[in-house]
Formats: sequence, C-alpha cells, structure tokens
Amino acid sequence: MSLRGFGVTEKETMGDDIRRILDENARLSVDIRTISDHDDLFAAGMTSHATVNVLLAIEEKYGIEFPTEMLRRSTFATITAICEATVLLTSATVTPYPVHGGSFDRLA
Repeated sequence: MSLRGFGVTEKETMGDDIRRILDENARLSVDIRTISDHDDLFAAGMTSHATVNVLLAIEEKYGIEFPTEMLRRSTFATITAICEATVLLTSATVTPYPVHGGSFDRLA
C-alpha cells in the first residue's frame, strides 16, 4: 500500500522500512526509536557483521544489489546515508520507458 497520496513521500516510508530493518538486523546497543536519522549507527553498536545482515535485508526488500563501490562504511553510517543509497539504487532499476509484453513500445 502506498501512502504517497496521503502526503507521505517515498523517502519517508523508506525511512520507516530502513528503521525496521535496522531494528531486526543491526544489533544496536540502543533502541532504534532513540536514534535520529543522522546519528552514527556504528557508535550505536552496529558491527561490520550486522552491516552485512542489514545490506542483505535491504537488497531483498527492494530487489536491488549494492555495487562494490558502495560497500563502504559511510554508506551504512546513518539512516540518512542508507536511505540515500537505497533511493539511488531503486531509481536506477526503474525502466524509463513503458514496457509491454517484454518489449519496448515503438515510438512512431
């Protein structure tokens, strides 16, 4: 269900999804509800192993794959950074042209 028609942006709902994924996978030493979008997740207890679990959960949720060049600590340091990377990757997977029956419509 999309909430965009109710004044909720895609990034806001993504932020909620990312928080849920972090709550389930990041093994933080503090409650996710106490962390702002800009707080350092590694300072809050997220380990490199937990980062891999977060990455895999995001990839599964959004049907994306993080490229090697994005596999940096800074990509997963904050909720904002994770959302920005995820938005970038989900935007890159959208086909810019209408597709019907597996082929592009011809423009004539």
